[in-house]
Amino acid sequence: MDKLTLYIANKNYSSWSFRPWMALTGVSIDFEEVLIPLDHLSGNPNIKAVSPSGRMPMLQHGALKIWESFAIIEYVAELYPEAGLLPNDRGERALARSVSMEMMSSFRALRSACPMNIRRPKGKIALPDGVSADISRIETIWRDLLQKSGGPFLFGAFSGADAMFAPVVNRFDIYDLVSSADILAYMSAMKAHPAWRKWEEAARAEPWIVQEDEV
Repeated sequence: MDKLTLYIANKNYSSWSFRPWMALTGVSIDFEEVLIPLDHLSGNPNIKAVSPSGRMPMLQHGALKIWESFAIIEYVAELYPEAGLLPNDRGERALARSVSMEMMSSFRALRSACPMNIRRPKGKIALPDGVSADISRIETIWRDLLQKSGGPFLFGAFSGADAMFAPVVNRFDIYDLVSSADILAYMSAMKAHPAWRKWEEAARAEPWIVQEDEV
């Protein structure tokens, strides 16, 4: 089988890169990582030479290029069904897709007000309109799935759905947005995952500083 190559942007800032990287790393899928830093105010022109969309992340498998975080996760889940990136049960698989797609298409207020930044000191900020509603909806998603599965992750074992929400865990943590014990317990499980710790360590060691924005 041709090797998998995952192109990503800065680990400190790139929420979309974090998702498939944590998914693949979290279930021990072997891949080559290529980081193209966002070290220009307008991004990095080298990204366009690699990615059809001009954005990261992008997975290359032989001649095939796949972009968008959840498309990458689904593709690899099909390549390695035994890895557990998606639940085995058809109904749970559909639910995992639903919440992952909701993560992709929603929560703009939260993402805009609270950019991912691994190195940011923890502390509250004034929240604009819409953020509290986003937080409440995400808490409801997590709580419903955790109550059904028994945890510690959304579908019991770590899956691609957890990876899709990994940047939200970072946002909830560093901006001190939640206080419920069950939500904090899920966040603790995510932050303790070896894949999370590996990403965080690399993010803290990065030299690049860019303006806070959704990346």
